[in-house]
Amino acid sequence: MEVEFKIQDFEGPLDLLLHLIKESKMDIMNIEIESITKQYVDFLEKQEKMNLEISSEYLVMAAELMEIKSKMLLPNNKIEEEEEADPREELMNRLLEYQAYKDITKLLQEKELLRQDIYTKSPENMEEYREESKEICSNVTLDDLMDAFLKYYQRKIENRPLNTKVTVNEISISTRRHEIKNILKEKKKVSFFELFPVATKEYIIATFLAILEMAKSKEIRLVQEDMSDEITCEVCENE
Repeated sequence: MEVEFKIQDFEGPLDLLLHLIKESKMDIMNIEIESITKQYVDFLEKQEKMNLEISSEYLVMAAELMEIKSKMLLPNNKIEEEEEADPREELMNRLLEYQAYKDITKLLQEKELLRQDIYTKSPENMEEYREESKEICSNVTLDDLMDAFLKYYQRKIENRPLNTKVTVNEISISTRRHEIKNILKEKKKVSFFELFPVATKEYIIATFLAILEMAKSKEIRLVQEDMSDEITCEVCENE
């Protein structure tokens, strides 16, 4: 069953022309101008019979098509002269440009639909949090601690033995806090890296979080005398 299109279904004469060209399976670069002109004019006549208003831009395009058709039908008496430009060239360029805009518009619409499934949070001023966590009961910033931790972890990965299977019981943060307290009671001051005797991911994470919690609650103090020195852990003075 043939689908009836109305003038309102198109965004302009170029949109209508593209539709007719695609329906006729023509090549935009080689438009059969006589055939496409007939289809275009027939379409407009149908709209008039349906008492649908046709904007002037559609009528202007019809006139352009008739003009191009006339030029194509005229005999060429300038065979020996430089070949004349194809009368269809300007129209073909406009159609190609319009098709490019349509393709881009479709792509942007698809991206807009995808974007609707993404939720973002408005930016906030994080300075208050930055100031609050700048120092953790020490002269060592959280960034310093993270940097030291990453260097340690990388070193452990590089030095780990090959084909070794290690089974370790689950380690809790509270357990590591208790163990670190006992270590500091005995030694008073230890290197940050000494608190990671086991190089498994679970053990390292539990230890690192335990150190952070203890520093935040001022149970321990993290000290680094110089940028190149190791970080040391000691009991806070108020403990």
